[in-house]
Amino acid sequence: MTLKLVIGNKNYSSWSMRPWLALRGCDIAFEEIVVPLYTDDPADKARIVSHSPAGKVPILVDGVITAWDSLAIIEYLAERFPQAGLWPSEPGARAHARSISAEMHSGFPALRNECPMNLHRPVRPVELSADAKANIARIEEIWRDCRVRYGGPFLFGRFGAADAMFAPVVTRLHTFAVPVAAETRAYMDTMMALPAFAAWVKDGLAEDWIIDRVEKV
Repeated sequence: MTLKLVIGNKNYSSWSMRPWLALRGCDIAFEEIVVPLYTDDPADKARIVSHSPAGKVPILVDGVITAWDSLAIIEYLAERFPQAGLWPSEPGARAHARSISAEMHSGFPALRNECPMNLHRPVRPVELSADAKANIARIEEIWRDCRVRYGGPFLFGRFGAADAMFAPVVTRLHTFAVPVAAETRAYMDTMMALPAFAAWVKDGLAEDWIIDRVEKV
């Protein structure tokens, strides 16, 4: 039975991008169901709720099993498809990957608020708060440490769950023209060259749905 992944607009939905990239980046077959976010059409909300009472995307459906929340979906995929190697095989590296993924999942609120994901936004800088700059400095520290420790080019050598979790940050730093260190840019270039990443961006740029509150940033 084919997996189904319910996602929001690719241009805006950072949470949807994460499990989608984990699936596509590891060549796991799935059916994609896109539901536009923040529309006035109650049918769109009903479509999401029909898959999960939480009423939010992303949602993974695997037969009678449903998982929602990006990190929960990735954890399920790692168990369902161990050959994909979403988490590192070595226990210490695996604990490290899970820790930084959880930190991404629950942290960096200033960066999220001040630099929302919007792929068709013209590349230009904005004035960032001290909190957002601190968020970026911590992310750069995480990426630098991982790539030095595990040899790159991705965070833990090969593409995996941690890269999928940080992927939307790559789009934010690029779109908002955030000044970053050379090694940070090198990791961003590695991610942006990933075929799955490029495919998501291409699809997102082709969308014509508009969320006004995001476009104003």
